[in-house]
Order: sequence, then structure tokens, then C-alpha cells
Amino acid sequence: MSRAIQHGLVLGISAIVTYLFTFVVAAVAPRLGAVVAPKSRSVHERPTTTGGGTAMFVGFLVALVVASRLPGFTQVFAGSSEALAVVVAATVMFGIGLLDDLRELSAPAKVAGQVLSGSLLAVLGVTLFYFRVPFGQLVVLSADWATLITVLLVVVVANSVNLIDGLDGLAAGTIAIAAGAFYLYSGALQNAGVISDANLGPLLALVTLGVCLGFLPHNFHPARIFMGDGGALLLGLLMASATMTVGGRVVDQFSGQVYFFFAPIAIPFLILGVPLVDVALAVLRRAYRREGIATADKDHLHHRLLRMGHGHRRTVLLLWSWTGLLSGVALVPTLTGSGDAVLPFALAGVAVLLFFLLRPSTRFASDSEAKTSNA
Repeated sequence: MSRAIQHGLVLGISAIVTYLFTFVVAAVAPRLGAVVAPKSRSVHERPTTTGGGTAMFVGFLVALVVASRLPGFTQVFAGSSEALAVVVAATVMFGIGLLDDLRELSAPAKVAGQVLSGSLLAVLGVTLFYFRVPFGQLVVLSADWATLITVLLVVVVANSVNLIDGLDGLAAGTIAIAAGAFYLYSGALQNAGVISDANLGPLLALVTLGVCLGFLPHNFHPARIFMGDGGALLLGLLMASATMTVGGRVVDQFSGQVYFFFAPIAIPFLILGVPLVDVALAVLRRAYRREGIATADKDHLHHRLLRMGHGHRRTVLLLWSWTGLLSGVALVPTLTGSGDAVLPFALAGVAVLLFFLLRPSTRFASDSEAKTSNA
């Protein structure tokens, strides 16, 4: 069985299991009270079942078990506890999110659970070994610093994914694009011998892509079920783990690292541009207003796009496009071995393009307001 077939099998199983098990969750969840009623800051207009992250978690576990039985992934599981570490940390992270979906935990309790998940990940061996200082040298991290950065990375990425889970299909589609891009990126590093075949990162990215693709048909607008915090936090944990096992293990220079933000540890942040920009803006916005970081509002990127006159699906597609463009910019030098000098200008071009894509839509918002006032 070729490498491509084995990878396709893992991708297909993670997607199919997630897709099928979502039907089970959709039937059981309402009996447990896992239904989200419309609120002032939500955009859905009818009560909708939540807890779809359970199906994603099952798809993730089944795919890992299948991968552990395939010869192409023997080195990933042989003599390493990293896969077990991710399973343990993912179980804790998913459990915290699911509990919040059912009982609505306080913000400190949720963060404490996320810190526990990140700590378990670090203790069991999934950490960064190296960190490349912007415009500086490679730093070998001590055990204390590695643990601290691991926990911070897990908390930031998990909450970033959770914050963008505000429109039907937005989080699932965005992370699917990001995971797919990261799979291609890490695969290129493997082919170049920069990371070994025993690296867990490509497999995590592949499985994350699969569970997102399996869940998306149920979640695209109009959504029949939400992934909930259980699913969003799980996806964040998986992407953070993939980032650390690839980016935090690379010593050699590689095409795409001329500028600091193209070092292996930073490329995932570029690929995850939408959720990370959103969380950064949310922190700055709430600090300016002297509000708590966990204070809910309707000023996230998707809320702003909706107010500008974009419809639900169009807003989601625009943010998917942004993720795709950023991922493409990040992947070009890695996959082609050239183009480093063009990358900053490409990023600027993406920013300008997005501006012109979004700016004209304000006309629709004005028209809508005019019609409302005339009614």
C-alpha cells in the first residue's frame, strides 16, 4: 500500500466517521439539553443542537487507531509517547469544552482546563525544543520555558478557534484550509529531510482536516448542528500540537525563512491568520474599553462583515478566502524552493485585495439601512 493511499485512508476514515457519528449526536444531544437558543450576540434565529464536537472527537480517535495499524505510520507511533500525549490532552480539552456546552462554565474555569490540557501535553513530551528569535539565532529552550510556551500556545490557539466559531461553517472551514495547508507544508519538510518520518505533525494535520471535512456538511449555513466549545477547543489543541511537533523541532534553515514570520514556528500562525487576527483585535478592543478579556461582544471579524452588508454565506466564504490566500502565500516558497523576497509584497497584496473586496460591500449596508428607515 503506497504512502498516498495510506494517508488518503486516514483522511477518509476521519471524515466518514465524523460525518456519520454527527447524526448520532444530533439525535441524542437535544435529550441532554444541548441546544443553543438565539441570543442577543448570536446570528442564528432558531434553537440549534450543539455538541457536534463529540463526533469530531470520535473521528479523531478512530483515525489515530487506524493510522497506528498502517505501516506508513509505524515510525510515528513506535517508541514515542507523543501520540498518547495528544490523545490525553485532547480528551481533557474536549471534556472541558463539552462540559461548557452543557452547563456553561465560568471563564476562569475554562482557562484552567485549557492550562491543564497544555500542561499534560508538555509533561508527556509534546513541546517545542527550539525557537527562532526574529532576525536572531535559534534558541534551545529549557524545560521550564518549553512548558510555559507550550501552555501559552495551546491556550491562544484554542481560544482563537473558539472565537471565530460564530457563523455556520466558519471555524470548520477555516481550520480545514489551515490544516490542509499545514499538511502540505510539513510534508514538504519531510520530503526535504528537515523533519523525520517519525514526526507526528503531518498526521495530526491530516486527521484535523478529515474531521473538519466530515463535520462541515452538517454545519454549513443553515447549520443543523454546532460543534460547540468541545469541537472548537479540540481543533485548537490539535493545530497547536501539530505546530509544536513540526515548527518546534526544526533546526535547519529552509526556504521561506528569510523573514522571521516564515520560520517553521511562525508559518502556522500565518496560516491561522483569521482566528489569530480576530483574537488579537478582541483583546485590544476589550482592553481599550476596560472590559474583561472574556467579555462577549459582536465586534468580531464575522460580525463586522455582516454589518457591512455581506450575507451569512458570503461572509464565511470571504473569511475562508482570506485563510486560503494567507496559506498560499506561506506555502509558495516552501513548495517551490524560491520566492522568499516576494513574500512581504504578496502579503501586502493580499491585504489590499481584501480591502477592495470588503470595502464596496458598505454600499449594501447603507442600502439596507435606507430601506429600513423608509419602511
